[in-house]
Amino acid sequence: MRLLPRSAHLRALVAGLTVLIAGIIAGGFVLLRSADVGERPVAAGTQAPTSDPDPDPDPDPDPGPAPATTVPDAALPSSPPVADVAAVRVTPPSLMAIAPAPVSADTLRAIAGLKNVRDVAGADGGAVRASGRGLQLLAVDPTEFRSWTPKPVADQPEVWSALARDEVVADSGTVDRTGMVLGAEFQIDGGPRVRLAASAPLGLPGVDGLVSTGLGRRLGLSPGVVVLIHTERGTADRHAVGRLLGQKAQIVTVGASRTPAVTPSKPASTSGLVGQPGSYLELYQRAATVCPGLSWTVLAAIGQVESGHGRNNGPSSAGALGPMQFMPATWKAYGVDGDGDGEKDIWSPYDAVPAAAKYLCANGAGQGGDKLRKSVWFYNHSWSYVDKVLGLAAAYARRYP
Repeated sequence: MRLLPRSAHLRALVAGLTVLIAGIIAGGFVLLRSADVGERPVAAGTQAPTSDPDPDPDPDPDPGPAPATTVPDAALPSSPPVADVAAVRVTPPSLMAIAPAPVSADTLRAIAGLKNVRDVAGADGGAVRASGRGLQLLAVDPTEFRSWTPKPVADQPEVWSALARDEVVADSGTVDRTGMVLGAEFQIDGGPRVRLAASAPLGLPGVDGLVSTGLGRRLGLSPGVVVLIHTERGTADRHAVGRLLGQKAQIVTVGASRTPAVTPSKPASTSGLVGQPGSYLELYQRAATVCPGLSWTVLAAIGQVESGHGRNNGPSSAGALGPMQFMPATWKAYGVDGDGDGEKDIWSPYDAVPAAAKYLCANGAGQGGDKLRKSVWFYNHSWSYVDKVLGLAAAYARRYP
């Protein structure tokens, strides 16, 4: 079996749009997640501990320069540990067009210049078969495409980190229709195995799922054949768009009948390894007890350096996630359920902070001295990083004795 040729991609994609255009608009938002896939380079710890927690060939950590004093976060005692939700200003598409050939940058600019058009984006697209199922996919850059989805989807970091990991995000209607299992891997006929990481109502007629641009190339999707158009108050001149794209272009209207509803979160838990304290200060203090001998100030310093105490949760350029910037492989080994809600959530500070303490402890942080320095080095293989963290930890100790 082979991937469909590009001409077949386009015919299948257009056929899918014709059949599914009616009624495929997001109605209710459900985001389902499974365990993070491992086998990635480690970020929170760029090297996972082995049976020898000090695999570096130099047994004596380089002391480096004296740790520099850094200003602690003054909001620490009152700042609540709330997982970061990216503030994304969405520009949902009013029209989606499928062109018979790649759309040039000049044509995209011409469409952007039409009356009432406010934004235009191109994407790759095509049809594949995964474990016998026919799927219509868009290949997108997650950082650029995020604003083109319904806001409840745009605000879910797992959707975008999954795409960055070259995993698949399926439309929730497709999952319901096909019975695909979240977290499972699927063999693309004639191509690689891919993992279905999440589902969400994408609100794009005929589109079964999203992949990254890089994965789309490996799947043989047709480059630049899909055009999304955001217009003022939903008005657009379809005929003008059609003239620019050619007679064979298929143009469909996109719109939501109502705002997707977010599935309510689980009730807050008061049990677990650290519970759900009301401030980051208390969270760091409780989490430090996971590693006897480790000062909470080290956790606070790492939390400030890595994410500004949950203000910038990634994903980073290396793929690190959450308030303590763990790589999925490290999280798989060291993640904990800190608040007792039944989940080990890389995005939750209640889970991520005690997990960081667990990881540091595995590298000897509780022994202090050179072992502490080396454990911080394992968190990020940079002696300047070690100096920055320990300098900030000392500043926290002075600020909050």
